[in-house]
Amino acid sequence: MGRITRRGLLQGGAALSVAAGVGSATAASAEPVGRRHRQVDVVVVGAGLAGLSAARRLQGHGHSVLVLEARDRVGGRTLNKALPHGYHADMGGTWIGPTQTEIAKLAKEMRVHAFPQPDSGQQVFFNGDGVIKYDDTTPLLGTAPPDPTILPDILTVIPLIDQLATTIPIDKPWAAVNASEYDRLTLDGWLRGIAPVATNKFMKVVSAAFESIAGAEPRDVSLLDALAYVSTATDGSTDGTFERLINTRGGAQAERFVEGAQMIAIRLAKHIGHDRVQLRNPVYKIEQHRHGVTVVAEHITVRAKYVIVAIPPTLAGRIEYDPLMPSLRDGLTQRHPQGALIKVEAFFDRPWWRDNGLTGAAVSTRGPAKTTFDVSPQDGKIGGLLGFVGGDEARRYSGHPAALKRAVLSNFSLFFNDGKAIPKPTSMHIMDWTMEEWTRGCPVAIAAPGVLTEYGPHIAKPVGRIHWAGTETATYWHGYMDGAVRSGYRAAAEVRAKL
Repeated sequence: MGRITRRGLLQGGAALSVAAGVGSATAASAEPVGRRHRQVDVVVVGAGLAGLSAARRLQGHGHSVLVLEARDRVGGRTLNKALPHGYHADMGGTWIGPTQTEIAKLAKEMRVHAFPQPDSGQQVFFNGDGVIKYDDTTPLLGTAPPDPTILPDILTVIPLIDQLATTIPIDKPWAAVNASEYDRLTLDGWLRGIAPVATNKFMKVVSAAFESIAGAEPRDVSLLDALAYVSTATDGSTDGTFERLINTRGGAQAERFVEGAQMIAIRLAKHIGHDRVQLRNPVYKIEQHRHGVTVVAEHITVRAKYVIVAIPPTLAGRIEYDPLMPSLRDGLTQRHPQGALIKVEAFFDRPWWRDNGLTGAAVSTRGPAKTTFDVSPQDGKIGGLLGFVGGDEARRYSGHPAALKRAVLSNFSLFFNDGKAIPKPTSMHIMDWTMEEWTRGCPVAIAAPGVLTEYGPHIAKPVGRIHWAGTETATYWHGYMDGAVRSGYRAAAEVRAKL
C-alpha cells in the first residue's frame, strides 16, 4: 500500500460522509484499501511523556486506550542518540531537579536512574572581553556570573522577578492583579525601563539565559509569560524562582539520567503495550459526535468516547476539527509558536576541561553556544560538552550544520582552553528542533504580548470531548518534562470523570 496523503484522507473522509447516506456497503467501498479501524474508550494523540502518562493512568483504571504518534519513535521532545560502547547523547529534555517530583517518581517506576550533574570546579562567564572563572555555590548569586559591571543589574532584577512571580496564579496567570499591565510589555522592554538595569552587557546575559530556557529572546515574550514561567518552577511546596530555573546545584539542572531521558518514554510505552501505541500515524482530523469522537490518522480510523490531544499547540492547530474549534482556541494555536532551539553536543576521548578545574558550564555574551554544560556519562570515561543555541542564534544557524559545528567548537575553545586548540571530538551531533516536523521547535511554546490575557484561558480548557495535554498546559513546571507528566495526569483525570 502506498503512503496515504493528507489530501487523500480528507477526500476519502468526504466520500465516506456522502456514502453514509446510501448504505454501509457503499461507505466501506469508498475508503482507502487497507485502512484499519479500532474502537477504544480514549484516543491519545502524541506519544511524548504527556500522552503516554495520560494513557497509562487511564489504562490503570481499566479503560481501553490507543496512542497515535506521528513519528517513528516515542518520547516527543526527549531523544537519545546512540554513541559507541553503549553510551548516548540526550538531544532533547535532559535534566531534573528539586520539586520535579512527578518525573522523578515516573523515572523510578520505569527503572531509569538519576545521577548528579557534574558540578565540581569552576564555571565560566565570557563577558565579551575575557573569561571570568567563578564558584557557583555562593548563596548570593549561585549560577549567575559575578561580573562587577553587571552585578548591580543582577542584584536588582532577579529578586524583583522572583517577587513579581509570586503574584502570578500558577493555574491562570491571566487572572493576576496586574496581568493586563504585564501582558502589554515584552520582557525586554520592561528590563530596559528599570534603573540601573539595561546595560548592554546585562541584556546580553538575559538573552543568553532565555535562549536556553525558552528558545526565545527577551523581546519575543511578554513580561507576563516570563513571570508565569518562573512562578511554575515548583511543585507547590515553595514559590517558583528564577534561580531554580538556571541553577545546577539545587536547580533544574541538578540531575541527569544514566539511561537517558527518552528511556522513560520507551519503557512507559512498553508498559502500555506496543499494540496500543501506534507509530507513524499522524492525526489529520478529529470529528465530534453526540456519543463520541472519530479520529482519522494516516493508517487508521479510531472511534472513541474521548480524545486527549497531547502535542504542542502549534501542531494541535494543524489538525482539522469537525465541528470547528471555537475562535479563541483557534486563535491561541495561531499565536503560540514553539521556541527556537538547537542542541549541539561534542564528544571526546575524555572530559579534558576537568583538568583545568572547570565544570564545563559556561554563560557567554558571545554565541552561538551562549550556555554550555558537561554532558559526559556518569562514569566519566568519555567527555561530552553541550552547547545550547537558541533564539536569534538558532535562526541564524539553522540549516548550516558545518558552520554551526565550527562556531560551537570555537566557543568551547574560548570558554575552556583560553582560546587555544582543543582535542578533536570523536563525534558531534546536532538536533535542530525547529526542523522537526512533529515538534517545530523547543523546549516550549512562547507567548508574545497580549496572548495570555486574551487567549490563555483556552490552553487547557476542554472543547466538547477533546481534552488537551502537553507541558504547555501544565501548572507546575510548565515547559519541562515534569510538567508534561503532570499535564497527562490532569487530562486523564478530566476524562475519567466523564467516562
